[in-house]
Amino acid sequence: MRVLHISSGDKFIFPFIELIEDNFKFDEHHFLISEGIASKDALKASNVFVSDSSTYLKIKRLVLTLIKIHRAERVIIHGLFDLKLIYILFLCPWVLSKCYWFIWGGDLYTFQSKKVGFFWKIKERIKKSVIKRIGHLVTYVPGDIEIARAQYQAQGSYHECLMYLSNLYRSYELPKRSDESINIQVGNSADPSNNHLEVLELLRPFSDSNIKVYVPLSYGNRRHAEEVISVGQEWFGDKFKPITELMPFDEYLSFLGKIDIAFFNHNRQQAMGNIITLLGLGKTVYLRSGTSHWDFFQSQSLDVKAISEFDSLEKETLTENEEKVKKYFSMDNYLNQLSRIFND
Repeated sequence: MRVLHISSGDKFIFPFIELIEDNFKFDEHHFLISEGIASKDALKASNVFVSDSSTYLKIKRLVLTLIKIHRAERVIIHGLFDLKLIYILFLCPWVLSKCYWFIWGGDLYTFQSKKVGFFWKIKERIKKSVIKRIGHLVTYVPGDIEIARAQYQAQGSYHECLMYLSNLYRSYELPKRSDESINIQVGNSADPSNNHLEVLELLRPFSDSNIKVYVPLSYGNRRHAEEVISVGQEWFGDKFKPITELMPFDEYLSFLGKIDIAFFNHNRQQAMGNIITLLGLGKTVYLRSGTSHWDFFQSQSLDVKAISEFDSLEKETLTENEEKVKKYFSMDNYLNQLSRIFND
């Protein structure tokens, strides 16, 4: 084992494991995966350990984590969410110099939480101590590195990497549309950070127009999802289309191909796979300006719109976006980035 990967069973991780199997020396990589929404998709292999809700497997995963982080040459942390892992790293600071933190977004922006209490402050102090000493920071959004350094005094080296297959350009022939409605996507999940209601309020004056409002709510906060559905149905009637079940990847790509205008009103870096795919399809995308991912897309000279300036349902086919996305978010670029992380 050269490289140890630690992650939750999220939808990103198992395609990532298959990519490593197909393109790198697979037996040099070990994976410790906690239970997650995509655990059922786990690759069956001797170097892939996936725990479930049983106490035995949870304890076994923690023991394996403690052993393997010392044996591995490199430790890749896919999202720094797990408090038990954070405590292990805090108690074993000598391993942090060989750790690579793949920054997901939500793991970085916990300092924005409104649930501030004594125990939250203790956990943030421990997390700050860990992040400050982590040797390597991995993302393709430079603004997130700036935030990690400003908020947590992170000192690690920055490695540019697209991180997951969901962030790559995909060539896709857009389906022929028989309807003339304007298909609108709002957000990517039921996480309150999508700020759905603010966008629905902006769209409310157009409720009599020929529109369909699609809102992916298949994972995240169930109570928030119920509130969004209630408001959406009240304001838009049968033009409001909540998506409450996870779609297979190809089906979701087909869904994105039918979208005309998309709104991602997050106040932090999030939904990058959705945004990149839509930009690569030449769609009109609105983001909250001033965020790290807004700055990133501006730096790539990609045409994204500011939600604060939205005033009409005008849609465009942005072919220049497609060419720029195709060039930067390519498989070749991605594999070269991963190779440097695994081997340099």
